[in-house]
Amino acid sequence: MPRINELIREVEVRVIGSDGSQLGVMSPEVALERAVEEGLDLVEVAPTSRPPVCRIMDYGRYKYEQKKKSGKGRGHAASLKEIKLRPRTDDHDLEFKLKNARRFLMDGDKVKVTVMYRGREMVHREIGRRQLDRVRDILGTLATVENPPRMEGRFLSMILVPNREAVIEAQKAAARAAAETKAAEPSAAEGE
Repeated sequence: MPRINELIREVEVRVIGSDGSQLGVMSPEVALERAVEEGLDLVEVAPTSRPPVCRIMDYGRYKYEQKKKSGKGRGHAASLKEIKLRPRTDDHDLEFKLKNARRFLMDGDKVKVTVMYRGREMVHREIGRRQLDRVRDILGTLATVENPPRMEGRFLSMILVPNREAVIEAQKAAARAAAETKAAEPSAAEGE
């Protein structure tokens, strides 16, 4: 944490003005007087240089911007969500599960689609592979295959990642549809 105002205990400091101009080397007391005249703080920005560099600035605003900067990188960390299917999963069940997959992709998460085999189903692996191809085709441009289908014991799985451009386009389309339905509601109520 940088030292500010009276906490700066050096004999001389190099001062940078609030507008970014070099004010030169001076004692911290004189620099602090200049900062107070402008209604700002004197902040030590480079304590290791000789003489230390201090800047006249609004320290509260500086702390706020630093906090905002550090938080920006922490956005949504993509987590891995899983959807499990069977080789003979029905169309309706598949649509229901893919609705969740679309939601996960729209949230920016990766989706692992797994086909689980039991007993004699292992003989017909091609059915599960066709199931995964169908999933990829249904999700279309919304998802990109990160890991192609691969057998791991009794599981055939692939990992899909969201296609940013398609996700943004889908979000815009959803927002437009929501706005249209909201605009249509009052006119329907008036007709009754």
